[in-house]
Amino acid sequence: MILKYNIIILKYIFFISIFVTLSLPANSELDLSVEEIIKGRKALFSKNYRIAKKANDFAIKGEFDEAKTLMIEMSENYKTLIKYFPENTKEGFKTQALPIIWENKDEFNALMTKSSNDMIQLTKIIETSDDVKDVRSVLGKFMWSNCKACHSKFRAPH
Repeated sequence: MILKYNIIILKYIFFISIFVTLSLPANSELDLSVEEIIKGRKALFSKNYRIAKKANDFAIKGEFDEAKTLMIEMSENYKTLIKYFPENTKEGFKTQALPIIWENKDEFNALMTKSSNDMIQLTKIIETSDDVKDVRSVLGKFMWSNCKACHSKFRAPH
């Protein structure tokens, strides 16, 4: 049974990575207007927040397969977000991104990569937690702490 779900997860990861690869031009630059890029990144961050809430609820209820599917989607979104911060998108269209993103681009990209990797790590850890308190702690460490780190440094207060 576990092998069946692991195969499903691996197929899902493969599909998403192929989709993301084919969706982006080879030069890694988005072929979108500034408005589309800013609105696109805002939409991806909002989507990840909605997914995180759902994944959190599933994990706390012990519905790990549903939670893991959502966590994998979040992981892929974090990888994609790195491409949504070209130099020409610092201002406009109600962006809440702070200039420090471009000043410390390597740090921002590292946080997005860490967030992506942590989501995959989280899929492996949640099943070994014995109670809701453990699950909440692991979710806080591997999911919510990354959200907080990004918001506190790279996003304008709202």
